[in-house]
Amino acid sequence: MMMLNLKRIFRTGFIQFWRNGIVSLSAVLVMTVTLLVISVIIFSSALLTESLSSIEEKVDINVYFIPSASEDEVLIIQGALEQLSEVAFVNYTTKEMVLENFKVRHANDTSKLDALDELEENPFGAILNVKAQQPQQYEGIQEFLEENYSPAEVGSVIETINYFENKKAIDRLSQIIEAGERLGAIVTALFIVISILITLNTIRLAMYISRDEIHVMKLVGAKKNYITAPFVITGALYGVAASIITLLILWPLTFYLGPTTESFFVNINIFTYFITSLGQIVLIILVSGVIIGSVSSFLAIKRYLKVR
Repeated sequence: MMMLNLKRIFRTGFIQFWRNGIVSLSAVLVMTVTLLVISVIIFSSALLTESLSSIEEKVDINVYFIPSASEDEVLIIQGALEQLSEVAFVNYTTKEMVLENFKVRHANDTSKLDALDELEENPFGAILNVKAQQPQQYEGIQEFLEENYSPAEVGSVIETINYFENKKAIDRLSQIIEAGERLGAIVTALFIVISILITLNTIRLAMYISRDEIHVMKLVGAKKNYITAPFVITGALYGVAASIITLLILWPLTFYLGPTTESFFVNINIFTYFITSLGQIVLIILVSGVIIGSVSSFLAIKRYLKVR
């Protein structure tokens, strides 16, 4: 008996979905807009998070030495850094190499090269490039350098350490991402509420069209759950249809925007992300659509039955 009732409920839900064509189309379009907004939030969050991760992976510590620092002094500090478990590797660039690199970078700037030729000595110092095992370990390496070889100390052979400048930029980017995610959550919640309200009223119109059937079911003693269930199924179908339309829109849209995001967001192609995360994205959109449609229908029928 239970299986028979379930079969009738699902069949009635499908019939209502197809019979109320214009009403169903209106509800589906409204929910599609909401699901597109949710999708935009998902993609924006992914792009910003991946950008931050990519930037963090490229972060390092550059230790700049004064020009008069001897190679032995540089090698001593390099050896001390290499003994730290947090350090993956240390690259040593001699001051002669720094000078050559400067000349290559400014090969077309004759004024700088002429000024450099007037100097009797190499104005550049050696550089140690330090790469940590994990991004969060850079602060510990920075503290080690500050405690043992602080540029502020008299007689220190280190001129500057650039990590804190990078850290400020990363922290600022992290704050922007967090603010963007909070704003995205608010916008998403707002669109979900609007979608539920519009879908709720749209479904109430469908219920008004079916008012005679509802009235007859009530007269023959049908339970409220039996009357409610087909409309909830119809609402879920709205969500499924809106999800399919949303995914069909996202496929060419992300394909078109892929090259743009790849050049703007540190080599992150939004279409590649869409393909690799397709299962997760489909699940989120589908579940969101079904929940919005079902909740809207449930609220609408409950309110309608109370009024009736």
